[in-house]
Amino acid sequence: MRFDDRLDPLLEEIAQRIRTCTKCPLAEGRTNTVPGEGPQHATMMLVGEAPGSAEDGSGRPFVGQSGKLLTETMASVGMERENVFITNIVKCKPPDNRDPQEKEIGACAPYVLSQMDSISPIVLVTLGNVSYDFFSTTFYLPKKQVGEVRGKVFRLHSTACKYLIPTYHPAAVIYNRKLLPDFKEDLKKAERYLKVQW
Repeated sequence: MRFDDRLDPLLEEIAQRIRTCTKCPLAEGRTNTVPGEGPQHATMMLVGEAPGSAEDGSGRPFVGQSGKLLTETMASVGMERENVFITNIVKCKPPDNRDPQEKEIGACAPYVLSQMDSISPIVLVTLGNVSYDFFSTTFYLPKKQVGEVRGKVFRLHSTACKYLIPTYHPAAVIYNRKLLPDFKEDLKKAERYLKVQW
């Protein structure tokens, strides 16, 4: 059974809309959509950029090399993946693993925003420039590169979530291992802010 077949009804309804979506050309080249996975009432939400080949093949987010690094780093700071909702801004794989284009992000935006509203996480962690750029526009945050804002904690005046913490995309960490300590520290900070709330 696929993970997203076990989603709670609210998230399953969004996932079903994603699976049948044809709003942009990415639908023509996909094997599977990748709606995301995690519990309905997750207190933390991690949002990346777009699925890669492994994700396109499985229909699950962050299951390739980047996903392995993400899962291992989460575990190293005491974060259990099964307690976190993980998804991407764009739900279908762009060709040649390129960055999502503006029209593709626009087509998928209602899905990720609906997921966030449905889950209402305490902490939202953006992974990479595309994700941070999208949410910085949504929440009127500074328009900067992730390297300039990573690890900062933005208090959001939103009913959907309380804090946003940007960090690097795991793929960037694989490319440049010197980023790993910062990446780990950012996830540790996200976990710490979560625990403060309880």
